[in-house]
Amino acid sequence: MFIIWWIIVGLIAGFLTGKLMKGSGYGAIGDIVIGIIGAVVGGFIMQKLGFAGSGGLIYTVIVAIIGAVLLTLLLRLVTGNKARNL
Repeated sequence: MFIIWWIIVGLIAGFLTGKLMKGSGYGAIGDIVIGIIGAVVGGFIMQKLGFAGSGGLIYTVIVAIIGAVLLTLLLRLVTGNKARNL
């Protein structure tokens, strides 16, 4: 059940990050992976800032989106990909 939770959060965070970053995204699987890794990155950042590590779905998705946005920015800096307008 825990894996399904991370996939759902990753899907939501990856999709919303793709919309926020005004890019075409990385495909369904890529967005889920970025969302899941973003959730880990966001959780690490929030923990270092002193915020509680527990919360409901909305808190988890917001933290995952923050992490996924940062991860997407980093990926774009490294790969040189620019946002494409649709």
